[in-house]
Formats: sequence, C-alpha cells, structure tokens
Amino acid sequence: STSTVSVTTSGTTPTGYFTTTSGTTSSKFTIATSTASTSPGSTATSSAVTIPGSSTHSTPGDSWWLCECIKVVCIEDDKVQVIPVVCDPPPKPTCVNGLSPVQVIDEDGCCWHWECDCYCTGWGDPHYMTFDGLYYSFQGNCTYVLVEEINKKVDNFGVYIDNYHCDARDKVSCPRALILRHETQEVRITTVKPNTMEVEVTVNKQVVALPYKKFGVIIYESGINCVVEIPELKMNMSYNGLSFSIRMPHSLFGNNTQGQCGTCNNNTADDCMLPNGNIAENCETMADHWQVVDPSKPQCSPGLIPSRPPTSPPVTSCEESAICELLWGSVFKPCHDVVDPDMYYKACVFDSCVLPSLDLECSSLQIYAAVCADQGVCIDWRSHTNGVCSYKCPSTKEYRACGPTEEITCKSSQQNETSTKQVEGCFCPDGTMLYDPAVDVCVKTCGCVGVDMIPREFGERFTVDCQDCICLEGGSGIVCEPHECPKQNITSCDGEGFYEVNEVNSEDSCCPLVTCKCNTSLCSTKPLKCPLGFEVHSHIPSGQCCPVYDCAPKRVCVHQNAEYLPNSTVFIDKCQNCFCTNKINVSTQLNIISCEHIPCNIDCQPGYELQPVKDECCGKCVQTKCVIHTVSNSHLILSPGEFKNDPYNNCTIYSCVHIHNQFISSTSEITCPAFSEDSCKPGTIAFLPNGCCKTCAPLESPTPCAVRTRRDFITYRGCRSLDRVVMAECEGTCGTFSLYSAEANSMDHSCSCCKESKSTLKEVRLKCPHGYYISHKYIYVESCSCQETDCSRSRTSEVQSREEHDKASALNSIKKAISLSSK
Repeated sequence: STSTVSVTTSGTTPTGYFTTTSGTTSSKFTIATSTASTSPGSTATSSAVTIPGSSTHSTPGDSWWLCECIKVVCIEDDKVQVIPVVCDPPPKPTCVNGLSPVQVIDEDGCCWHWECDCYCTGWGDPHYMTFDGLYYSFQGNCTYVLVEEINKKVDNFGVYIDNYHCDARDKVSCPRALILRHETQEVRITTVKPNTMEVEVTVNKQVVALPYKKFGVIIYESGINCVVEIPELKMNMSYNGLSFSIRMPHSLFGNNTQGQCGTCNNNTADDCMLPNGNIAENCETMADHWQVVDPSKPQCSPGLIPSRPPTSPPVTSCEESAICELLWGSVFKPCHDVVDPDMYYKACVFDSCVLPSLDLECSSLQIYAAVCADQGVCIDWRSHTNGVCSYKCPSTKEYRACGPTEEITCKSSQQNETSTKQVEGCFCPDGTMLYDPAVDVCVKTCGCVGVDMIPREFGERFTVDCQDCICLEGGSGIVCEPHECPKQNITSCDGEGFYEVNEVNSEDSCCPLVTCKCNTSLCSTKPLKCPLGFEVHSHIPSGQCCPVYDCAPKRVCVHQNAEYLPNSTVFIDKCQNCFCTNKINVSTQLNIISCEHIPCNIDCQPGYELQPVKDECCGKCVQTKCVIHTVSNSHLILSPGEFKNDPYNNCTIYSCVHIHNQFISSTSEITCPAFSEDSCKPGTIAFLPNGCCKTCAPLESPTPCAVRTRRDFITYRGCRSLDRVVMAECEGTCGTFSLYSAEANSMDHSCSCCKESKSTLKEVRLKCPHGYYISHKYIYVESCSCQETDCSRSRTSEVQSREEHDKASALNSIKKAISLSSK
C-alpha cells in the first residue's frame, strides 16, 4: 500500500508530499535536514522525518530509494533520513590513446564518471594502434588473436584477424578477414577482392544478408563499414576491407584484454604482453605469438615460439606521396588538436614506399578520418586526392564524407539524432530517405517497395510478376492477386509442321497471344537427293507448312560424275573433241555432248605396223620386220628369225634378227665345194639340200634321225618305279660339213645333231626305301630332227652378257640357214 507523506524542511513547515511504498496508512513525516557526502563528486542533504502512527515496519539502518537520486534511511521508530544526492562533475582524465573519455553512469544510476574506452584499429599492410594507443606494424601471414579475455567472463568471446601476403615478394601483409566469436556464433567479414572495400559476411560459414540480428549479435552497414554489435557487451567492431576498428567499454573489459590489441588499462607499458604474461621488447615480436589454428594455413604453428618473427621491410628513401602530405595539411587541420596524425603519417609513408602500386596509403587517411569522425570532427578529404582515393557510389545514392551512423528509414522512428558521431559512405540524396535497412532503395514518400525494388505510393495499383497489386498503408504493405487475362479465340494448329506459340502481347505482357507457327523440322518429308545434273526444287503450297520437293534438270551435261555448262569443253579422250550442246535429251532431260574424232595418218611403210601410244590419240608406225633390198632390186620382208633364199639365186640366203630393239638383216652366200661331175657315177649327180651346190648322191643313205623306244626302270633319289616304263630317245645321223669361204677367207662349219624337236612330260609313281610313294615327272620324246650345234672347240662361259648372247643367237641363225641350204 502507499501513503502520502507531508515533508517539512525545518521540522515544522510542510513543503510537499511523497508517495512511499512503506506502510499502509497515510502519515505525516517530520524531516530534519543535514548534509552528507555519498560519493566522490557528489553531496547529499539529509533530513530526519518523523512518522507518527506509522505502520511501517523497518529496522533502523535499512535504506531504499525514494525516487531518482533520493535515498531514504530508517533511523528509529517513525523517523527516516532522506538523502537527496547532488552530483558534481568529476575531473576529466586524459586517455593515452589520444581519444576523448566517455561519460559512464554509476551503478546507482544517479551520478556518472569518466572512462577511456578500449579502442583498437588496424589498416594498411597492416599497421596497428592498440587499445592504449601504441602504434606498430606487423607482417605476419597467419590468423591471429586481436582480442580475448584474460579472465573468461563471456562464453566463447574473441576477435581475430586473418592476414595474408599482399605483395608478390612476400614482404608485407594485408588483412583479409575479421572474425568475431560470441557464444554459438562466428561472424566472419571477408574482403571479396584484395585491396578493395567490398566485403562479404558469413555467420557460422553461411552467407547472410544485412541487417542481421540473432542470438544477441547485430550486423549492419554503416556508411562504408560493416558493423557487428553485441549490445549486451556494449561493444562493436567494424571492417571495410582495408581497415578495422574495435570499441569495447572499459567498465566491462578494462584490465582484462590480451592479444595484438594489447591490454586495455590506459597504460602502454603492458601492451606488448605475450600469452604467458611476459612483456615482449616490442609489439612486432609479441604479435606473432598470438597465432591461432587455421586449417587453410598449415604453415602456421600456434603455441610454438617463432624462431624469427615477421619484420617490416626497411623503408628505403623514396619520394613522399602527396597524399600522405594531406595528413599534416590544412585538410585535416581541424582534427589535429583532437587526434595526433603522426603515426598515421608514418604508416602512410611506409605504404606508399613499400607498395606504391596498391594505393594503400589511402587506408591511412581513411582510418585517420574515421577516428576524427568518431571524436566528432568530420573531414571531407577524398576530393583532395585527385581521384586516387575516390569512392564510387551507386547511381541512386550520393557520397558524403559526413553522414549519420544509422540512416533514417521509413521503418524507423523519426527521433532526433543525438549522437555526434558521423561516418562516410553512400547515402540517399536530399529529399529522399532509405526505405528500409534491408531494402536499399531511396524513396521520396514512404509507400511500398516490392521484389522489383521500385517505390510505390499508398493506393498505387501496379502489375509485377503477372500479379495485380496495390500498395496499402499498414499490414504487409503490398497485396497482390493473380492477373486475369481476357479470353482468346484459340487457333487450331492441326496441319503438319504447325505448333502453338505463346507470343508476347505488347498491350499486356502477362497475357501471351496463342498463334500457330511453322517449323519445317517437324515435317516428315525430307529433301530429295537428286542425281547429278538435277537440283532440288521445293515449294510450299498455300496454307501449308511443309514443303513439297522434286528434282529439276539444271540444263547441263554430265560425264563421269561432273557437270558441264552449255558450250563448255568436255574431255572424254584425246582422240575426240567434245563439247556440251544446248540440245536436250528427251529421255534423260540432260544436255547432249557432241564429239568429233581427231583424224590420224594410218599408212605405214612395208615392215612397219601402226601401234597405239600411251596418252596419245594417234598411234605411230613401228618397225616390226626387216626390210631387205636384194641384188635384183626387189624387197624382201622378213620377220625376226626368218630365213629366205634369193628368188633368183638359191646360193644367196637372207635372214632377220631383233637385237636391242633393232632389226638387223644379213645376207649369206653359199660357197660350193669343188665338184667334178666326172667323179660321180652316172645318174648320181644331184643338188645338195640348199639347192645351190651339186654333189654325188650316195647309193645307201645312213640311218636318218628318228625316235627309238625302250623299256626300263626309272630311278630318282633312291626311289624306283614299280615296273619298266616306255622311254623314247632320238637316234640317227645328220649331215655336217666344213668348207672354205672366199669372202670370209676362213672355214665355215656346219654341224647338226639328232635332237628332240617335240616332247611332253609324263608322270610315274615311284616307291621309296621307307615304304612311301612319290610322284615323278619325266620327259617323253615324241619327235626328233637334226638341229644345229656349235662346231667350235672353245667352251662358252656359263655366265655371258646379254649382248654376247644376242650376237651368238644371230650367228647361230645364219649358220642354221647355211646348214639348211646345204642339206
């Protein structure tokens, strides 16, 4: 229950009434005032209050808050002491990190005090500023602890940085990702493209859209930065691909941080603390000891003492970048008294000298400007870099160096912005506002924005995705229903090759027009394959889709798989002149080829024959016989190997031989031996067979050359015929002579022997010693005759040249002719 209390300042004069929660009956309080000190920077005036007839049951010494900054203490019985707290401003401390201290409300919620927030930044390749403002550079290539608690108060809490070598020479490093772990969530902000301000956010390895809020973690975009907040811890971190910052309250994390950001206690002496609690000689050495396990970097060894920590490459003398000079120039002068630019300038010079091609010096100006903006000093500096550090915004937004940390949207309340902090980024143009943090569209009036990202006014009707929609105030905003299309006269597409097509309706894109289209690939009839001289003609009958094919003559001549135009020459063979005419063969529908034979001289001299010549149209006369001019001026035509007597003189014999493609004729004169008719018996004078020489005919002629048979066994390679076999032989005498030739002045010889002139091969079966049989062929003589032989005693070599053989053959032919004439 409550009671109304009458208050008097001197114990006699009521000055007001208080409503208390002690007791059940309204009572008058008598107040005796006094002054007491309650806390540094504040004083209190106490009053003794008498409560007659009060039913309050409080023990002397009990206290409670009567209202804001007024405390009540029970003295005795019905008396309480009222202590109103009056706060005096505490002295403002100096933060070693160069930033302004912040006001923090006391635990009693009445007075406040100053604190230096924990503020750690990193940028470039990379350069660090610890919580207490200690500057150093570190070129590690692993994943490191930026912040962790020394005494774990928050479950699974820490901030980590993934560095990589951004120089081809592996001399310097750049940040690639910032990682925050809090309880069950791991937030990773990753640079999409090296050395750009394009980042991607994942939570527990899943890409998320911004703004994101879950399990006490809020992620959103603030200007060019992606910000992660944990309201319960009053901390936030931001990252834009080139630089990061971490802000944590001293009241929750003071003297309880470790990692590359150092210990937050407003003292730089212990900022280079190692994991074992020792202090390193410099922070470059300390930084490499804070490696963490990263499966993507097996070369890193957390927990081991690095043998040689990464060191920054020495900065050789180089021409100072004009961009770095801006830090000490008039552009940033308004911030010089708030934040010292010296360390940022050194980092800028380092980046411009070591990595001049990456324009990393822009990150030093950017982080310095961000720190200045955090302290309430906004600098528009990018326009002074001649485009080197320019920032491009989408066409629907405009760049501002100083904009609100959180833009006013249609979904947020229109409260006055009390924060003096500003950020750079892309903002909606004047006269417009952001529709929603999750819908990045600038609108003039707050209506609706659908999936097409087009602003709509309340009451506006529109069609999107073939839905008829209206923008309504309240509720879900946009209400849609399926778009209705007018009925159409459906056209039948039954003909072959036709098919239905939905065409875009220019008047209503959501209601396509159904029409019939022709697709010849759907036709069953295929084009004909026409013979040579013909070509395919097609035509589509009216009202149909599929073409009709036929073969039409091309008005050409055809010969051997080739086509010839009229009046063109056609080659058939060399003996004809042919050309294509304009006349048409009625049966074949092809043009007629007309040919004329090339005339040839076909008359040849005696002894020559007309023979064809390869690749020639007309043959030529080729000698095939010997042409002999006789003594009597007549001509004899002899074939090779042929002999003939002179028609008027039997003692002259002509012959023809073919040697080395030459026809050689020869003339032989028969010289008769001395003959005396008186030496012959009467009636025995006769001519020799040559018809030229006379001789005495013998009374008894010897046995002529004839066939003689006998029966005998045939033996071959140890095998013998089973019976005697009839074998034929040549036996008899043949005439020979030797006479003197006056022309040759030598002796001419004629020799002949009885030899087989015709024979055949016969086959006989032979039995061999081992009992098997073989078939054997032998020569059987059918006829015999006297044949010329060589009378010379010299033995002919088995191997003769072709020329000697031919000459011997010619000589033998001549001798044979003499022999025959002698006989």
